[in-house]
Amino acid sequence: MVHVGIVGASGYTGVELARLLAGHPEVRLTVATSRQYAGKALAEVFPNLRKRVDILCENLSVEELVHRADFFFTAVPHKTAMDIVPRLLASGKKVVDLSADYRLHDPAVYETWYQEHTSPELLDEAAYGLPELYRDRIATARLTANPGCYPTSVILALAPLLRKGLIDPATLIIDSKSGTSGAGRAANVGTLFCEVSDGFKPYKVGGTHRHIPEIEQELSVAAGEPITVTFTPHLLPISRGILSTIYASLTSEGKTADLQALYEQTYDNEPFVRVLPAGVPPATQHVRGSNCCDLSLQKDIRTGRVIVMSAIDNIVKGASGQAVQNMNLMNGYPETLGLMGAPFFP
Repeated sequence: MVHVGIVGASGYTGVELARLLAGHPEVRLTVATSRQYAGKALAEVFPNLRKRVDILCENLSVEELVHRADFFFTAVPHKTAMDIVPRLLASGKKVVDLSADYRLHDPAVYETWYQEHTSPELLDEAAYGLPELYRDRIATARLTANPGCYPTSVILALAPLLRKGLIDPATLIIDSKSGTSGAGRAANVGTLFCEVSDGFKPYKVGGTHRHIPEIEQELSVAAGEPITVTFTPHLLPISRGILSTIYASLTSEGKTADLQALYEQTYDNEPFVRVLPAGVPPATQHVRGSNCCDLSLQKDIRTGRVIVMSAIDNIVKGASGQAVQNMNLMNGYPETLGLMGAPFFP
């Protein structure tokens, strides 16, 4: 059994980690940090955890933390992770970081989209935590950079086509919609109920969303060439879920290929990727609360394009569930341990 700590337990990814770890047979949650709620029971902050998680929130230094657990999830904002992760690693701990601080390989790219990187020496070491693509590397890593929610939905949707050269990368258009939990738990006028309910709107239009360099990095690896995408996110009036609808022009090989068979073969042995039957689109309500990614695709013969559709729960497969999946790999546990619960519906 591994003793686990959550650094930053008072956000949506933190509570989701606690919920999932409460049902994990090989984990004991021994520490959860929160400056805001220090001294309060985590189950008081999040009543859904009553009689499931019996732990107090604490405000601890890294020096105090390292004696409390062997494995850590850092569910803290960007930049904050860079102040914590190097010291956890120096103490011999393993870490899954849920911020963006170690996802981008090039520090110059990171600094263009975020801020100065204070531990660039860890970027080459950090495994990109998408198990379906990097399982072997994650299994031997001491630091895994958990992917962003939008990138998870997009990369899983496009990797099979790009690897086979079946689409023209220059034509990629990605249209994604997310529930409001993706904006975090902090109060924000733009995500208040009255601002979101009965509405639907794009945001960060025109290539300004911070997940773009992460998407481009991983799609470029899959394609074997640099890729630039058009990506537009939208805010849905729901709490959980991401639906990505992606358009690309097919190459001559792609127009004749059996794309349904390609996806079924690619993901046949992946426990969390479900390729839907031909003609069946994915829906966010069918993956809620699960670590599943549902994929579907359809050729548009009239235009010569393919439409790939992807649905995930943004705080499970898009964050905390994938983090637990990575933890399992890093500790030699079955990858699915603690994560095989079916989505909840309705």
